[in-house]
Amino acid sequence: MKKYLKVLVCIILLIVTHIFTFVLGAGGFIKVDKDKYTQIAQLEDFVRKHYLYEVTDKQLLEGELKGVVSGLNDPYSEYYTKEEYDRLMDFTTGKFFGIGVVITKGEDNLITVISPIKGSPADVAGVKAGDKILKVADQEFSGDKLQEASNLMKGKKGTEIKITLLRKTGETEDLTIKRDEIRVDTVNSELIGNIGYVDILQFDEMTSKDFEKTLKEFKSKNVEGMILDLRGNPGGVVTSAAEIADLLLPKGNIVYAETKNGKRDFEFDSDENHYSAPLVVLVNEGSASASELLSGALKDYKRATIVGKKTFGKGIVQTAVRFPNGDGIKLTTSEYFLPSGKSIHKLGVEPDVEVELNKETKGIGPNFKDTDNQLQKAIEILQSEINKK
Repeated sequence: MKKYLKVLVCIILLIVTHIFTFVLGAGGFIKVDKDKYTQIAQLEDFVRKHYLYEVTDKQLLEGELKGVVSGLNDPYSEYYTKEEYDRLMDFTTGKFFGIGVVITKGEDNLITVISPIKGSPADVAGVKAGDKILKVADQEFSGDKLQEASNLMKGKKGTEIKITLLRKTGETEDLTIKRDEIRVDTVNSELIGNIGYVDILQFDEMTSKDFEKTLKEFKSKNVEGMILDLRGNPGGVVTSAAEIADLLLPKGNIVYAETKNGKRDFEFDSDENHYSAPLVVLVNEGSASASELLSGALKDYKRATIVGKKTFGKGIVQTAVRFPNGDGIKLTTSEYFLPSGKSIHKLGVEPDVEVELNKETKGIGPNFKDTDNQLQKAIEILQSEINKK
């Protein structure tokens, strides 16, 4: 089930990028004489002498490093401190250490538990849907401080964190929970009659493997067609999206990327083996990046009918690099192209069948099938194709 609510799984997932990661060793640096940066040195000196408050060398250096990247005016490029880069890697791996609770900002501006992740430390400790998290480690948090509370609940495996809950009964309760590895499920599936429905929330390193397991389950149950729901999917790890495309497409190119010099940065191709049942893909304005790669490739091959609204339009690739001190950078390095050679950057993927979502619906997905008219149209199209077989 998807809701419009923006949720957290003890980590804010705000990345709408294609990410490749590697570590830059010391040999990758070029020593630069600071005299070449006299203006920066003069600025540092002026700030130290005249700024009203105390400032540390670390603050200045961090600001300068972040300033180099922010000066690009690229919303997808960013310099990270070690802690920030670690959180970025949580997103790409789909794993992190914490208590495993899905939270959001409630209408009362309190941190509200949507649900504990099944089998997680929070679940075992007795955290329930609807609980309000008032304190983390004896610090009070409101819904406006959701990110800070989320970060504090994360930590090393085996360490403990105390949270204070406001139960639905009106009673407060303190729980001390031991952190463990949390796996964020990005693939959810269920059957709608003879149709298999798959919802991909975003793409991490495990998504394609989970999707392949779902396909095998569908085949074992003789599912006759599939709906792939990419609505609200912000993107993620490009290789994962390409691997899913490989499972659905005949032999041929899936996607390629080029740098500013026209050099091929990467290229992915599919083999002959693929899932061949009828397929409909649901997209909307929130489908971005890797989800556009997947839906665009399926459209190019006429392998699926695309239903919904035009996608976001992000067709550029970011490379993430960790420096020896633990800091890192995410930098736009190339633009990707669909099998047809088309770029979707700032253009998006146009649906084959445009459907404006019913404004009366309170959510999307099978749980809201009676009001989710985009899903209704997908079922109608798919059932028609199945009946032709």
